[in-house]
Amino acid sequence: MKPTLLVLAAGMGSRYGGLKQMDGVGPNGEIIMDYSITDAIRAGFGKVVFVIRHSFADEFKAKINAEHFGNRIAVEFVYQELDNLPAGFSVPEGREKPWGTNHAILMAKDAIHEPFAAINADDFYGRDAFQVCADFLRSVEGKRGEYCMVGYRLENTLSENGTVSRGVCNTTADGKLIGMTERTSIGRTANGIEYKDDDGSMHPLAGDSIVSMNLFGFTPDYFEYSEALFVDFLRARGGELKSEYYIPYAVNTFLGDGRATMKVLQTSAKWFGVTYKEDRPMVVEQLRKLHEQGEY
Repeated sequence: MKPTLLVLAAGMGSRYGGLKQMDGVGPNGEIIMDYSITDAIRAGFGKVVFVIRHSFADEFKAKINAEHFGNRIAVEFVYQELDNLPAGFSVPEGREKPWGTNHAILMAKDAIHEPFAAINADDFYGRDAFQVCADFLRSVEGKRGEYCMVGYRLENTLSENGTVSRGVCNTTADGKLIGMTERTSIGRTANGIEYKDDDGSMHPLAGDSIVSMNLFGFTPDYFEYSEALFVDFLRARGGELKSEYYIPYAVNTFLGDGRATMKVLQTSAKWFGVTYKEDRPMVVEQLRKLHEQGEY
C-alpha cells in the first residue's frame, strides 16, 4: 500500500494576507503545493488529502483537484472548523482562533488508514525530503507507533522579514527524537539567533539546532492516540480563547509515555517558505533557479 500525504491547508495566512496557499510563485504560476505534490508523486505517495475550511472550499477545489495533477494521484478533502469537537465540548464564546495543527490532523482520521506524511501547505520541503519520508513510511506499514520527521537546520529556516516559530528538537545519538520544544518569536539579532519567551526575555539558539518544519510521518494509530489526547487538552485548556493543540505537544506526549518512537530523518533538501509577504521574491527566485536546473 502506498503512503498518503496530508496537506494542512486550513490556515488563511493572516500575516501574509489572503489565501497564501493559492499564490502563484513558480515561473508558470505554480503554487508551492504544486511542488510538494509533484515531489510526493515522484516519491511514491498514492493519495493526497487536503485539510481546508468551508469558507474557501470552492476557490480551493477549483484550483486543486486530481485533474490539476494530471490525474497522477488520488485527491480528497476534509474540513477543519472550530466546532469540530468531541462530544460534550463546545466552542467557548469569543474564540476565533483555530484549534491548531494536531486538530487539523484529526480531521483526516476517517480518510487515512495507512502510513501518512503531514505537511504545511505553504512550505517548500524539497524533493529529497519527500523521498526519505516515503521510504520510511513504506518500511513501517502494518506497524504501530513508529513515526518520523524530517529535520532541518534552524539557520536555514529563518525569515529575513520577521520572526518565526519552530519546534526545536532534542535527539538521541542514534537519531531518535526525545522531544520538541516550541519556540516562538525566533529571529536574527545583533547577538545571533535568539527567541523571545513568554515574559519577553531573549535567549540564544544555535544555528545548527535541528528543527521541525511540520514534515512528519505517522502510522495510523496516531489518530487514535491524538483523539484521546485532544479530550484531555480540551478539559485542561478548552476554555482559553487562544490555546492550540499543536503537533509537537502530541508527539512529545506519545514519546514520553512510550507509545511511540520518532526517527529524525536527514535530508539534503533545502526548506523555504512564505511566512511574510516580503518573503515572496526570495521564494520566486529560488523556484526559478530550480526550474533552470531542470529539477521541475
